[in-house]
Amino acid sequence: MPRGRITPDALVSAAADLADEIGFENVTLAALAKRFGVRDASLYTHIRGLADLQERVALLALTEWADALSAAVAGRSRRDALVAFADTYRALATGHPGRYAATRHPVSPERAAATPGVARIIEVCYALLRGYDLSEPDATDAVRLLRSTFHGFSDLEATGGFTADHSLDVSWRRAVDTLHHTLANWTKIP
Repeated sequence: MPRGRITPDALVSAAADLADEIGFENVTLAALAKRFGVRDASLYTHIRGLADLQERVALLALTEWADALSAAVAGRSRRDALVAFADTYRALATGHPGRYAATRHPVSPERAAATPGVARIIEVCYALLRGYDLSEPDATDAVRLLRSTFHGFSDLEATGGFTADHSLDVSWRRAVDTLHHTLANWTKIP
């Protein structure tokens, strides 16, 4: 990429792509500078350093996730919304592993508050649960259950943690169906 095309947004986008290729934890300023054909020091015109870059990549990834998850559940409710959300989550986590790792990177509260993507992900989760008539504190418990399940499955799938000779797609669908059944019967759980 020619030097004249370096902007903060271009750096963050390139760093996110690099994270998907080599892992979020392996992204360095040197690797990013090499991608742009410049020296490391040139990047400091656009970013404050590696920590700033990592936070920006995290915010980009969270915004991309918010967009994708919002689109997936739009116009759907209950099981249809849950399946769309779950399938989108899995596709993003396994298809963009660097960005997925970035979504778990700590972000300063000030930057998180200034980025609509962070709040939208939470809103999408709670919108999904409104179809199941869950209110607090049940909704928080349900969000934690969904996130734990989706993260655990996706992480194990991405790292080759499932070795049994059985379809991952079948196991995924069973897990999502079980979550639907659990959410639909939440108030009956002691």
